[in-house]
Amino acid sequence: MKIRIATLDDLPALVDIYNQAILSGQKTADITPFSIEERKEWFKKHDPDKHPILVAIYDDIIVGYLTFSPYRTGRMALRNTAEVSFYVHFDYHDRGVGSNLMENAIDMCSALQIKTLFAILIESNKTSIKFLEKYEFEKWGHLPKVAEFDGIEYGQFYYGLRLSESEEL
Repeated sequence: MKIRIATLDDLPALVDIYNQAILSGQKTADITPFSIEERKEWFKKHDPDKHPILVAIYDDIIVGYLTFSPYRTGRMALRNTAEVSFYVHFDYHDRGVGSNLMENAIDMCSALQIKTLFAILIESNKTSIKFLEKYEFEKWGHLPKVAEFDGIEYGQFYYGLRLSESEEL
């Protein structure tokens, strides 16, 4: 498996993977699939030098991706904090795709000047919660009943990871 920074040519695969998560429900707060055109602006907001999108490639196929997103853009005191999101194509679950992405992401944080990572999850997403805990993310917050799927309300969890204080930025 190869991990690299995404290019615009990868966008169709990223949209396909993300739309899988949307259609399966309760994996993201989005509930309507996106077109490639609708995701172009989102893609362009991920500066590869500060908030890249990583893709996992297996047999020349993009099988997953992870994004770094700024936390509260423009607020300079928060410049070393980033939200991390990750999605794996359903046909490639349980093959180490997410682990490869997360390990590469954590390794990149020092070069990206990121000291704190966090993820926002729907509280019913037990698989992603377990995955984050494997990497020592801890539950830092809970927003009760802020997301609604088919008339049922769910909360969101904030999971965070403070990277080693000894890492130099």
